[in-house]
Amino acid sequence: MAPLSCRDLPAQLPTLPRRATAHAQLSFLRAPAPRQPLTSTASASTSASTLRPPLAATRDEAIASLVGHLEHDVAHGHQYRDDVQDEEEDDDARRRGARKHQEELPARWREIHGRDDWAGLLDPMDPLLRSELIRYGELAQACYDAFDYDPYSRYCGSCKYPRRELFERLGMAGAARGYAVSRYLYATSNFRFPAFFPPSRAGAKIWSQSANWIGYVAVSTDEESARLGRRDVAIAWRGTVTRLEWVSDLMDFLRPVAEEGIPCPDPDVKVLAGFADLYTDKDPTCRFCKYSAREQVLTEVRRLVGRYAALGEDVSITVTGHSLGSALAMLSAYDIAESGANVAGQAAAAPVCVYSFAGPRVGNAAFRRRFESELGVKALRVVNVHDNVTRMPGILVNEGAPEAVRRVAERLLRVPWCYSHVGVELALDHKRSPFLKDTLDPACYHDLEAHLHLIDGYHGRGERFVLASGRDPALVNKACDFLKDHHGVPPCWRQDENKGMVRGRDGRWVQPDRHGWHLDDHDHDDPNHHHHHH
Repeated sequence: MAPLSCRDLPAQLPTLPRRATAHAQLSFLRAPAPRQPLTSTASASTSASTLRPPLAATRDEAIASLVGHLEHDVAHGHQYRDDVQDEEEDDDARRRGARKHQEELPARWREIHGRDDWAGLLDPMDPLLRSELIRYGELAQACYDAFDYDPYSRYCGSCKYPRRELFERLGMAGAARGYAVSRYLYATSNFRFPAFFPPSRAGAKIWSQSANWIGYVAVSTDEESARLGRRDVAIAWRGTVTRLEWVSDLMDFLRPVAEEGIPCPDPDVKVLAGFADLYTDKDPTCRFCKYSAREQVLTEVRRLVGRYAALGEDVSITVTGHSLGSALAMLSAYDIAESGANVAGQAAAAPVCVYSFAGPRVGNAAFRRRFESELGVKALRVVNVHDNVTRMPGILVNEGAPEAVRRVAERLLRVPWCYSHVGVELALDHKRSPFLKDTLDPACYHDLEAHLHLIDGYHGRGERFVLASGRDPALVNKACDFLKDHHGVPPCWRQDENKGMVRGRDGRWVQPDRHGWHLDDHDHDDPNHHHHHH
């Protein structure tokens, strides 16, 4: 182009396209694609020296060169700018869609909660159900993120945060606004679950010799209840991610639930003995486990249902868990309905629903019948079709076998390992996600964050995988190595700063004292207490 003089430049600048300014600003937000040479006729071998003005260049020539750069950026930056605009428009559309669907929740919550067994909501995937599944899955994920696995910590096996600050400390702003944790749940150590109860090297200094934190009960705040259309009691159970062999460790016999203290009128209703033991065992000498996990959760659910039913509110009970936590979720949801903990006075029974992730089978066909048909408990099981945990126990005789075969095996041959899944299955396939790499690691197939990623991208069978909410794919690698390497996300990246060590006033590094946190593990039944936003 012809050089411009200084006095001509002001007159020429207004004729430059306005997008040049926007592009210059955006270039700081995301690096543009590598530039082509400044002139269309320049060859790739043009040296840097030919692109710089000579030392003796006049001011007019320097300004002309600057204008040339601007014109080039405008000419070649349109596509980049359009791409950024498209991404921003997609994000805006997702946010508008999410708001629109959330506004439907008060009118649709019973449908989303499984009233009609999710008929017509799974294929194609209902956007509101997707967002609720992810939300409850994140409540289950909080159990992993807050659990102290460190064998060198004297608080190994406990929760790292006080219950009143759980969601805030985990950076879960939505949950912090929406729910108040009313009780922590503990189980006594069980030799059947070596991965579930990590051994501590702290010896006598350990916070408890027998207790382990296994989850929590939370209740929606007034503000969240208005958004949900009801008062929601959420129960989240912790699973195990350190060893998947725990399923084979539990190749136990089925045992009648009535023998476990659960008041069931049908002696044929049976569950895996190992799950029942974990749920009902207690240690009278331990402050945290003098009541079993069963007694802890039933007491808290009765208290909350009674309180809010007395105020005339609609109440729901939503139980969630992953892996072994899914088994506890199924068992506790059944127990809540069987024991009548969801009924208060003359009010209608609070509906009970389970959102299960990567869970094993829990009981036999009679358990399934009692769970679904007679008690009306709803369960939606999210599974990765490549995850073997969901096929166990009961690989030989399960709900897929003909009914005549199951009947002969159970009643005539008295085979003690005839298991059956309960509820409705949402089958996902990690190979549909373009973000995930091929791996033979079964822990990746089983990972909870991977399941939430698959839910976000699932729109129906045969549909293209597209992240509906734009949920960050980096979360997949929080505790595994599943993302393709070009995403640049390191495996197992989530960790505590300085492994939880803090500098004391004397300058020494120590583990912070959490003793007081554990003593405040549940709300007391104060009739004047309400769960407001805090």
